Amino acid sequence: MKKAKLYIDDQEVYEIPVLEDNMKGISLDIRNIRKDTGMITYDPGFGNTGSCQSAITYLDGEKGILQYRGYPIEELVEECDFVEVAYLLIHGALPDAKERYKYQELLNQHSMLHVDMLDFFRKYPDHTHPMSILAAMGVSLSAFYPEINLEEDPEAQMDLTVTRLLSKMRTIAAFTYRKLIGAEFVNPSYQYSYCANFLNMMFHSPVREYTPNPVHVRALNKLLILHADHEQNCSTTAVRLIGSSEANLYAAVSAGICALWGPRHGGANQAVIEMLEQIRDDGITVDEAVKKAKDKDDPFRLMGFGHRVYKTYDPRARIARKLCAEVLEDLGESDQLLEIAIELEQHALNDEYFIERNLYPNVDFYTGIIFRAMGIPTNMFTVMFALGRLPGWIAHYLEWNHDPYEKIGRPRQLYTGPTVRHVIPLEER
Repeated sequence: MKKAKLYIDDQEVYEIPVLEDNMKGISLDIRNIRKDTGMITYDPGFGNTGSCQSAITYLDGEKGILQYRGYPIEELVEECDFVEVAYLLIHGALPDAKERYKYQELLNQHSMLHVDMLDFFRKYPDHTHPMSILAAMGVSLSAFYPEINLEEDPEAQMDLTVTRLLSKMRTIAAFTYRKLIGAEFVNPSYQYSYCANFLNMMFHSPVREYTPNPVHVRALNKLLILHADHEQNCSTTAVRLIGSSEANLYAAVSAGICALWGPRHGGANQAVIEMLEQIRDDGITVDEAVKKAKDKDDPFRLMGFGHRVYKTYDPRARIARKLCAEVLEDLGESDQLLEIAIELEQHALNDEYFIERNLYPNVDFYTGIIFRAMGIPTNMFTVMFALGRLPGWIAHYLEWNHDPYEKIGRPRQLYTGPTVRHVIPLEER
């Protein structure tokens, strides 16, 4: 095994084992550094820390590569639907025709919600954010349905529990939308595919005939695939961290939903739409918007540019950009926000300020426009992200569950508070 040497003041203090992954990536194994030396490493945001070993997703931000279980994201989007990709992430291989049919049947069988859960929806205030409902209802599933028992027929138990979660969270998301618009719930239907079923539960109307638009169904499949996993991001790390305490799958997924809610993570696509609307409504030109974004003293920010990992064009953004044009072309109408977005993109790709800082459009830059064109309101955008990320969260939870090296998550810190102090009696203070 290769080793690296750690020196302090020209004195060697420790030999660090060097690990190599399947893609020839090099890592320093510091698992025993505190035990052996009393020292810890300092890495705010864990941007340089490998917290686990994983076989689910490979991401190379410098080269713009994203693969699920070895399959390029570009091929999965073109050749598969979301159900197949969910199966791939959770089971490790793409399903054959028989496995695909069985999986779809399981999703249909477990798509209904317990009747008592409907009362939960009705009690939420009308102004509630959909993500708070999704998180609360997600963890509430543990009260109505058994948890995974991997000691009793583990494969069957895994299929039952995770498929139930995949299907019921889709129903919860659609019911959340219906609740917030004051409409009656629409139960899932066996006649539709996974994505068509979701759109029908969202937009079915008793006063007019509704058939899911096949262009929208195809677009939703692709969008959910683009969001299905993304290595050790904030929400996935939250799921694995909660899972490390041996909390149940529902609790871990609910933690992922809460982590995803923030505008620096899953809420970014909503922030992009709000930014584009601000540019449009305030009559700001693209040149003015870019100038404002460069001004450190101006609170205006260009959302949807740059990524914590990607240092080149986000491969998901290329797919989303093309998909956006297809959806709008099907509607037969232009979109002023898309026109602003395209002009912003072209400006950024030719501006040294953005080029030097690797600020390329990311996937959030276009997904919000697509969801908006499909009739999905802005406050539901992050819910859509959560539905897509769900199989990735499940896969990581299960992977942690089977990993003999995993321990409960417990980071260290650099203490910056006061040194020891002694309490002065109250009457003397």
